[in-house]
Amino acid sequence: MSQGQQSPRSDQMVVPIEVRRIDGREWWLWGFAITVTLVLTFGIVALTFPAFRVEEDSVYWSDLRDWVRGLAALVLLFDLYTIYQHLQLHRIRRQLAQRDQLFQLISENAADMIAVVDTEGHRLYNSPAYEKVLGYSAEELKATSSIEQIHADDRPRVLEAAEKARRTGRGERLEYRIRHKDGSWRILESTASAIRNAKGETTRLVIVNRDITERKRAEEMLAHNALHDGLTGLPNRALFLDRLQHAFARSERHTSPYKLAVLFIDVDQFKVYNDSLGHGVGDELLIQIGQRLATSLRGFDTISRQVAAKELEASTAADTLARLGGDEFAVLLDDVQDPSDGIRVAERIQEKLKAPFQVNGQEMVISASIGIALRTAHYTQSEDLLRDAEIAMYRAKRAGKACCEVFDTAMHSGAVHRLKLETELRKALELGEFRVHYQPVVSLRSGKIVGFEALSRWQRPEGVVLPGEFIKVLDETGLILPVNRALLREACELLRSWHSRFSSEPPLTMSVNITPKQFAQPELASEIGLILEQAGLPASSLQLEITETIAMGDPERAGRVLSELKALGVRLSIDDFGTGYSSLSRLQRFPFDTLKIDRSFISNMDKDAEGREIVRTIIVLAHNLDLTVVAEGTETEEQISQLKQLDCELAQGYFFSRPANAEAIGELLAKSYGGQVTVLKG
Repeated sequence: MSQGQQSPRSDQMVVPIEVRRIDGREWWLWGFAITVTLVLTFGIVALTFPAFRVEEDSVYWSDLRDWVRGLAALVLLFDLYTIYQHLQLHRIRRQLAQRDQLFQLISENAADMIAVVDTEGHRLYNSPAYEKVLGYSAEELKATSSIEQIHADDRPRVLEAAEKARRTGRGERLEYRIRHKDGSWRILESTASAIRNAKGETTRLVIVNRDITERKRAEEMLAHNALHDGLTGLPNRALFLDRLQHAFARSERHTSPYKLAVLFIDVDQFKVYNDSLGHGVGDELLIQIGQRLATSLRGFDTISRQVAAKELEASTAADTLARLGGDEFAVLLDDVQDPSDGIRVAERIQEKLKAPFQVNGQEMVISASIGIALRTAHYTQSEDLLRDAEIAMYRAKRAGKACCEVFDTAMHSGAVHRLKLETELRKALELGEFRVHYQPVVSLRSGKIVGFEALSRWQRPEGVVLPGEFIKVLDETGLILPVNRALLREACELLRSWHSRFSSEPPLTMSVNITPKQFAQPELASEIGLILEQAGLPASSLQLEITETIAMGDPERAGRVLSELKALGVRLSIDDFGTGYSSLSRLQRFPFDTLKIDRSFISNMDKDAEGREIVRTIIVLAHNLDLTVVAEGTETEEQISQLKQLDCELAQGYFFSRPANAEAIGELLAKSYGGQVTVLKG
């Protein structure tokens, strides 16, 4: 904040006020001492002059001697006083010298740059830190005006602050840029303190300049990191929402039906790449995805060409693409006139992502599901638009890979219902409202019950909720883990008690479904083994049902998990066959014992010749692979008859019994034990 023309050398500084005061006091003291000494001396001498003599008697000389002694005593006392005052002045001068030495020591070794300027702005002193920080020597500082080194944009503020400090005597903290000798710009933090004279007038300013360049860079980095993703460098959710809120404000000034849209992008099956290839590969893939998304968004897609210049600066194209977290990205489209605009951009993004990615020498092909939400009049909060785009994205995922969906109000209602259902399910788990029901599995050759399938039911105060309404949500939220753990334990303990009551050869079996969330648990096999041990149930009496979609999602990992389960001695069944990959040739490498035909094929076989032929083909192929076949969802006698003709071994469905609680099934076993199945309907 120093200002001025040519800078005098530091040894030409004005003598400090304290030194001038001491010098003045010392001159006054010596002048007074000399004056008093002369007066007293004159008085003593005058007493000895003949003109002052009177009669020479004893009284006169006695008085004279007293006067001389008195005057001599005064001279001695005054001399002692003068010596004392001189010593005091010497002590003060020594203290000032020590203080001056201390100031010089501090200023020369301080990291901060210290300068002293007069009221005209001339620099009277510059500490050595100027050369250390800015690279300028004392001679270079002398030859230039400090205002020339200050950034042109900051000069008016510096001059104004210096003038205010001189005028009011109060300096203010100021930040400005100054040029280093090497041409780079440094940022200084400057404060000024006024030095006043006896009249209270400001005579000098002490300026302390601190180099805060690194601190400002750190602050800028922290600010950047707070609003940007650390991996991809893209704006994060907070910055995206801020830009979206600005876009909301701009859209209020336009009258077109659609003014902006949000695209919510989620990479399909990214977790597979991340888990199988490692997080390092996953991170590199996300970086490349972010770069490709950025290049796929042209300026006229991301920034309104009608936006004012200042607003354009505040909403750059880079800020319209953000990484929200994980494998989720978002795009803001401004000045959208029609829903088709958002769809076209989504399709172009999907097309860009189709090209293989090269990561650490590996080629990867990915796809993305995209949800689109268009801002309409009912939106008042930017968060709501992003939320609805995410809802649309989940709808796109359910529709299949590489799809895009545009949000509608029905989706919102569905999302609200889903949120309510999640809350109720968590409460149901706390209250213990989940029950286990059992559905018999019947041998079509003997007509006897040979086993059961354990099924979850939600016993609410207003009635029983079927699994189709809540199992998928339980699995997606992870609540399925404690629910199915309890189901497996209860089913194994119950089957063990039935073994002791109802002897049969082979023993009754229990089938339990394994959901995707369970199958992904690394401790699945050890957990099932522990439950079997605690229940005292032979492993061969337990059959685990796994859908072909789970098995073929990651065949390599599925093979490892199925081998671990098979090593326990349990039986494995492929569930809902025909609804997924439907490839026996691909499934034959897995250690399955049983194949369950999906109910959708069974329900049509007694009405449709083509459906019956599909069931026949599945049974023949399964038998060729030594798999036992279970027909699921049997409801009519005609279906049972046709299945017997096709040599299907087992069946379950409403024709034999609806799923029922343990007490009802126990009564059914008691009635039908040793004979044909008693149909339990209703």
